[in-house]
Amino acid sequence: MVDDTLLERVEKQAWFHRYPRGWPFLLFIIASIGTAVSVMAIERSERERRDVELDRNLTEIASALQRRVTENIALLRAASALFSTQEEVTPEQFAEFSSDLQASGNLYGSLGMGWAPLVRNSEVAAFEQSRREAGNTSYAIFPAPPNGGSQAADRAYSVPITYIEPMTRINERALGYDMYVDPVRRKAINAAMDTGKPIATGKVQLVQDRGRPNSIGFLIYMPVMDTKRRSVVKGFVYSPFRADDFLASAAELFRNDDIEVKVYDQSVAPGNLIARRRAPGTTGAAVERRIDVGAHSWVIRVSDKKSGRLSTAARLTLFFGVITSLMLMAIGRLITKRAAEDRRVLEWLSRQSSIRNSLTRELNHRVKNTLANVLSIAALTRRRSTDLDDFTESLTARIRALSATHDLLSQSDWSNAPLGDIVRSELAPYMEGNESHVEIAGPEIKLAPNDAMSLGLAIHELATNAAKYGALSSETGRIHVTWSLVGGECAEIHWREEGGPLVREPNKRGFGRDLIEKIVAHELRSDVDLQFLPAGVECRLKVPVRVTREFALRHGSRSS
Repeated sequence: MVDDTLLERVEKQAWFHRYPRGWPFLLFIIASIGTAVSVMAIERSERERRDVELDRNLTEIASALQRRVTENIALLRAASALFSTQEEVTPEQFAEFSSDLQASGNLYGSLGMGWAPLVRNSEVAAFEQSRREAGNTSYAIFPAPPNGGSQAADRAYSVPITYIEPMTRINERALGYDMYVDPVRRKAINAAMDTGKPIATGKVQLVQDRGRPNSIGFLIYMPVMDTKRRSVVKGFVYSPFRADDFLASAAELFRNDDIEVKVYDQSVAPGNLIARRRAPGTTGAAVERRIDVGAHSWVIRVSDKKSGRLSTAARLTLFFGVITSLMLMAIGRLITKRAAEDRRVLEWLSRQSSIRNSLTRELNHRVKNTLANVLSIAALTRRRSTDLDDFTESLTARIRALSATHDLLSQSDWSNAPLGDIVRSELAPYMEGNESHVEIAGPEIKLAPNDAMSLGLAIHELATNAAKYGALSSETGRIHVTWSLVGGECAEIHWREEGGPLVREPNKRGFGRDLIEKIVAHELRSDVDLQFLPAGVECRLKVPVRVTREFALRHGSRSS
């Protein structure tokens, strides 16, 4: 009962045991999905944080660039005031003034500060002569102003570089350059003349960087007004800038070095790139902002740089998540393996219980059949006995015959009994010291338990009759018992006696004859050929091979 209860509970959990490797793997998948979701959430939060940080960095960078522009414009305003208040500024005065403001000239990312007067083309020759007389003997304006044509109409003025500080080797090569020649510079100069405000140029190549085609720069012009004639422009103080150096100077004002900065002129396009500050890693998200630089529009593009790997928190989460997933899978595998082992044990116990119950039922059945056979034999023997001694002797002999076959079946766990062993066990009492009186021969054939018991009773009755009246009652008598397999489904047994007393067929049927011809024949479901020949009794009967039948002596099978 306990085994049935346990098995029923186990059967309810059959789904758990049906996939002993699937459930641990499912636990691993669930834990892995949880880890992946956590990592994605961390990375998303990290991206949002970096976006906020990137926007803050963009604000810092834009502010830094505008601060540098403002600082340079402030210096240019101061220089403009110097030139507007004095009729003539000598090179020494300008050098001292510039040194006081800019020190070495690169204080705010510029190459220095310069002065370029506005000269009509008709006055260029006189201007060059005056500069040579002032001490710069090799001074000459280049390129030479046009003498006529459409270019002369576009270039009514020349804006030659006259002073530039600090007087470095690269700055010295810019002296005499007419900035009004270049369309980009001319556009900014005209805008400064019209507005009276500082104006920045678009991207240009500085005169200082001739021979360096990849170098990009820009300039800021501050117009110098004549104090006596307010509407007249005397010239321009200006600052030249290498764009990359200017951006590097502004980088001193913001903190994050892990971002990439690009500065575009007017709009974002590869041809409009002015300056770029690189950063290691893979380009990530980018934000843009437009700023005003000396009445000129720049677009600042800031790109986040990531290393291509997960963040530290995500890597830790992934590592411990994988460890946890593997541990859950291992624990799940251990639990399912243990549960499967418990299930196998319970199933084995259930099978053993079932076998025990079956054996108990079989034993009860066989005991009932045996007792019924004993009662039947006792009742039949009593009817055929003349006195108590005869009854006791006959009953004891028949029960021993039944017991001998029973012993043979017990030795094989009631699975089968060899036909030869049945014959020998029944004839054993008559073979002790007289083996020559009995001859037994035949192939090895195994009979079912019920058929073996029926055959055992038949052989016992034939042997008893031979011992009383036939071949075994004399010294010269012989018994031949042979058998053979017929058709593969039954065995034919031949009993033949010889050398005994003369045999006469009895007038009265005895119990042994009834047992053989009717009861045993009925149990074996075959006819029995029993003949009382003068030379000796002969009997032929057939026994089914390995066919299980219920063994029982039925009262209804007797004949009186």
